[in-house]
Amino acid sequence: MSNGRSGKQGEARRYSYVQLDVFTERPLEGNALAVFTDARGLSDAEMQAVARETHLSETTFVFPREPAVEREHGVRVRIFTTEEELPFAGHPTLGTAFALRGHSEASRIELDLQVGKVPVGFTREDGGKVFGEMRQVDPKMGESHSREDIARVAGLKVEDIATDLPIQTVSTGLAFAIVPLKTRSAVEKLALDWKRVAEYTERTEAKFLYFVTRECVYPEARLHARMIFYNGEDPATGSAAGCAAAWMVAHGVAQADERVLIEQGLEALRPSRLYVRAGKEGDRVVNVRVGGHAVEVMRGELFL
Repeated sequence: MSNGRSGKQGEARRYSYVQLDVFTERPLEGNALAVFTDARGLSDAEMQAVARETHLSETTFVFPREPAVEREHGVRVRIFTTEEELPFAGHPTLGTAFALRGHSEASRIELDLQVGKVPVGFTREDGGKVFGEMRQVDPKMGESHSREDIARVAGLKVEDIATDLPIQTVSTGLAFAIVPLKTRSAVEKLALDWKRVAEYTERTEAKFLYFVTRECVYPEARLHARMIFYNGEDPATGSAAGCAAAWMVAHGVAQADERVLIEQGLEALRPSRLYVRAGKEGDRVVNVRVGGHAVEVMRGELFL
C-alpha cells in the first residue's frame, strides 16, 4: 500500500482509505468514519484539508511504525474534525480499530492517541458478528452547571431539565456536560444556536453538551441521547457515551459494571447503539468501556 512519500516527480501521491459506519450493524446507519490507513507523508494542514474534504464528523489518520514500537506504544492515530484535531473521540477510536483488525481474528488492537494508549478488545458474538469495546481513560468528574444557564444557551425551558440528576461535566479525554432532560420530546425538539452554546462552553470546562433522557425508543435502552455541535448532528458520540457511563454510575442511573445501551442518532435518521459500562473503586468511577459494532461500506484512494 502506497504511503504517498514515493513516486516519480509530478506523479500524484496516493492514500488509501476505508469508510465505516460505526455503532451499528447495518450500512448507512450509525456514525460514518473515514480511516486513512497509512498517512505517512501528510502534513497537519493536509490532514485538516482532507477532513474538510470528507466532511464527516471525524476522519482518522494512521501512522504505521515498527512492530516493536507498536507493541509497546500502540498504533499511532490522529483524529480530525472538519475544524480541528481532537485528542480523543469515541467512534473514530472504535472504527479505526475495526479497520486495522480487518478480517483477522485479532482479539485486541491498541491505539496510541493524544490522550495515551487506548485498547480496543474484540469478541465474536453468537451469529458471528464481531463486537468491539474500547477502554477509555478514567473519567474526571468536573463542574456542575445550573439549569437556568443551560436552558438559556440551549433554547430550553428550565422545566424541561431533570431536577433529580445534576448537569455535570465529565471527561474521559474530551469533556462533555451531560444534560439530563425529562422527556424524549424535549430532546427531539432541540434547536441549538451553536454560537451561543460555544460562547458558554468557552467559559466552562465542557467542550460540548450531551443531552440525554431516560425516555427511550428501544425498550432495552437506558438513555436516549443527542449531540449537536459545529459540524451538525452527531449520530453516535462514543467519547460522550463514555462520559455518560461514568455519570450514570456516579449518580445511580446504572450500577457499577452494568452494561447498558445508549440510543443516539434517531433524529438524524442514523440510528446508533452504544453499549457502555463503568466500574467503581470506593467513591471513584473507573474502567469506562464503550462498545459496539461497525460495518465497512466503502474503499477508495485520495490523490494529491
